[in-house]
Amino acid sequence: MDQVEQAGPSVREEAVGALTGPDSFSVQIADQIESFVVAVTEVARGDDPDSAVPYLLLQVSQLLLAGGRLGAHEDILPDERYEPDAGPDPDMDSLREGLAALLTPVDVYSEVFDPYVPHSKPVAARISDDLANIVSDLRHGMAHYGRGRVSEALWWWQFSYLTNWGPTASAALRALQSLVAHVRLNTPLAELNGLDTDSAAEDGDLERQAGRVMAAEIGAPLGLRTRDPR
Repeated sequence: MDQVEQAGPSVREEAVGALTGPDSFSVQIADQIESFVVAVTEVARGDDPDSAVPYLLLQVSQLLLAGGRLGAHEDILPDERYEPDAGPDPDMDSLREGLAALLTPVDVYSEVFDPYVPHSKPVAARISDDLANIVSDLRHGMAHYGRGRVSEALWWWQFSYLTNWGPTASAALRALQSLVAHVRLNTPLAELNGLDTDSAAEDGDLERQAGRVMAAEIGAPLGLRTRDPR
């Protein structure tokens, strides 16, 4: 037995190395998550509104790659039975308000929460709320990661990807992609006249409330160019 133990690292040591090595899964996921949080925070400052929407589209797309890897990975189990204290929840108000101000013309969109529920009704959502909620989830895991609790961070990111930030990021991505497509293909956007996230959408409400917001009215402020129809 002693000879076997001296021949190489234990299974536990190999597992720890796989999680914490410089090219490990955990480091790659943490880097992608930190990059997203930093990028969205910078966008919310409003210093470069002309590139806000395309940049957010890119960042959410890249984040969902990390999410897909977490979702496809086998269940990650934390080292401790109960979650250690990660500290106070971060204040997302300034981030949410900054994004809302930046995306005012197109912040509200309609979404179906679960495509597998028959006859699901669309509900109103906000891109600014979505992104702030995603950042909050990610930063919670980053608090664990920064304290060296790697398995706890990965568990949290995987769990919250499946339950919250994954579906939220997917919905926001669809909204951002649709916005870019509407503007660049020079097709009018439907205006959600007064529709808010506090109101319940009945069948057909979104269609009845739809007005006309020409792409030219929002294209320039959001840094999008239209494509000439052929």
